Amino acid sequence: MKLVLGALNPIALRLGPIEVHWYGVIIATAVVIAVALAVREGSQRGIRPDDIYDMILWALPFTLIAARTYYVAFQWSYYSQNPGEIIRIWDGGIAIYGGLIGAAIVVILFCRHRFIPVWLMLDVAAPTVIMGQGIGRWGNFMNQEAYGRVTSLSFLQGLHLPQWLISQMNINGAYRQPTFLYESIWDLLGFVVLMVTRHRTGLYKQGEVFLAYVAWYSFGRFFTEGMRTDSLMLFHIIRISQALSVVLFVGSIGLIIWRRRHLTQNRWYLDGSGQKFATENK
Repeated sequence: MKLVLGALNPIALRLGPIEVHWYGVIIATAVVIAVALAVREGSQRGIRPDDIYDMILWALPFTLIAARTYYVAFQWSYYSQNPGEIIRIWDGGIAIYGGLIGAAIVVILFCRHRFIPVWLMLDVAAPTVIMGQGIGRWGNFMNQEAYGRVTSLSFLQGLHLPQWLISQMNINGAYRQPTFLYESIWDLLGFVVLMVTRHRTGLYKQGEVFLAYVAWYSFGRFFTEGMRTDSLMLFHIIRISQALSVVLFVGSIGLIIWRRRHLTQNRWYLDGSGQKFATENK
C-alpha cells in the first residue's frame, strides 16, 4: 500500500499561548552557523570576534525590518487594508533582497565607525550569507511558500525527491515546482565554491569574494524567480527580483573588471597579517 503524507505542521512546538514556528527555528539556526563561520574566518583576516558579534547585534534587527519593509512596500495594496498583518513575519513574507540591502547599509556604517575595511568584512561574510540563504529557504518549504507553477506528481517523482517533500509541494490541491529547493541547492553550491576558492593565493582581491557572491546568487535567483507564482511585481508586468538580479549580476561583474583595471593598489584578500590588523583596532 502506498504511503500518503499530508502537509507538514509549520509549528515546531507550543509553549502555552506561544507558538514557535519552524520558519523561525530554521532562520535562527542559519544565523548561528553563519556567525560561527564568519568569526572563524574573521579571526584569520584580522577582524576581532567582538567586532563581528557587535555588528550582528546591529544588523539582525535592521535586516529583518528591511526585509519585511521591502516585502510590504510591494504588497501595499493588501497590507494597507490589513495593517494588523504587517508584523506577522512568522507567517512568511520577507524579501531577501530587502534584507541584503539593510544588512549592507549596517555593515558599511559599522565598519566605518570601527575603522574596519568594509570590503574585507563583506568578503568574510559573503560565503556565510549565501549558506544562510540556502538553509533559510527550508523555512519557505515549511510554510508552503516560494513555490513555482503547477506541475505533475510524475515530474516530482522523476526528480527522485522523498515522499515527504513531494507531499509538501501539494498546495491547494495541485503539485507545485519546488523552487525553494532549486534555490537552496544553488545557494549551498555557491557556498561550497566560495569556501573552496577564497583561500587560493592570487585569486581574489579584497571585495571580490563578496562580488562573486552577488554575481552567483543573482544569476541563480533570476531563473528561480522566473518559475515562481508569488513574485513581487512592478506595474504588474516586471518581476522585481528578476530585474534586480540582472542589475546586480551585471553590476558585480562590471565592478570586478573596473576595480582590476583602475585600483592597481588594491590588496589581495589573503594579504596582510591578521594579528597585526586585530592589534591596530583594539
